[in-house]
Amino acid sequence: MNAPVLVDAHHHLWDLDQRPQPWLDDPDVASIRRTFTLDDLRLTATHPVAGRRLHGTVVVQCVAEVAETEDLLALAEREPLIEAVVGWADLTSPAIGDVLDQLQAGPGGGYLRSLRHLVQGETDPNWLQRPDVERGLRAVRDRGLRYDVLVRDHQLDQAIRLAERFPDLPQVLNHAGKPNLARQDIEGWERRIRRMAAHPHVVCKVSGLITEADRTRWTIADIRPAWDVLVSAFGPERLMFGSDWPVANLAGGWNRWAATVDRLLTGWSDGDVHTLLAGTARAFYRLPAPEEDDVTGDGPTHTM
Repeated sequence: MNAPVLVDAHHHLWDLDQRPQPWLDDPDVASIRRTFTLDDLRLTATHPVAGRRLHGTVVVQCVAEVAETEDLLALAEREPLIEAVVGWADLTSPAIGDVLDQLQAGPGGGYLRSLRHLVQGETDPNWLQRPDVERGLRAVRDRGLRYDVLVRDHQLDQAIRLAERFPDLPQVLNHAGKPNLARQDIEGWERRIRRMAAHPHVVCKVSGLITEADRTRWTIADIRPAWDVLVSAFGPERLMFGSDWPVANLAGGWNRWAATVDRLLTGWSDGDVHTLLAGTARAFYRLPAPEEDDVTGDGPTHTM
């Protein structure tokens, strides 16, 4: 029987010859201002987590362009490693339903499982409660899609309101709501995370934490307080592993994050390990479940 597998539920790809990435103009991210392909990910993602090797991924949008989503869907149709796409469409547009229908009917449209907007860059503290945004979210829900929530820790209140107002829209919090690990100032974040976790239709990605810590000096001790809060609040059955590669390269890269998660999982049951490393992502994004996933038992399973 094959070894159990690992799903990376959050990574990016970009080709600067094909599409500019204006956010890469920031000097703080100069080291990743180049093209990153799926072959780069295959060469990079070599460290096992709990004995598991990378088997499938969820690729996530970077820029607010439908054309990027179309490209990612077409790539997913060609590349077996990509099992789902989190795309972008303008939630505020009256034509959002038509755009989603066109994406789902186009090349690779069956891989579109969720939508995301970079709410972290919006200054309106109620952006997710705008009437036009809520209309767009209903269109997402009505097409059987999910929603990836990208906010910073101080924006979690609007994410909580989103969870309250859309109990029938499955939601996943990206990068654990971005706790301020560089300052180890997570009390307010913890309170809001526990309120968020009170909504059973919300799950959470354990990703992006190393770039919220001191990027050059972080250790596992800096990550563990947030990890412990997430495990306590959501439980393994509502957490999923994500790398946030290649943004993770700003703070050590895919393999260092994988090695950190490997250590944080010490003492966990096989079922809980399976849930966090594959099961939650497969259930949330409706990914194909390979036969080898069954070997582990009954587990239920500056970032972008």
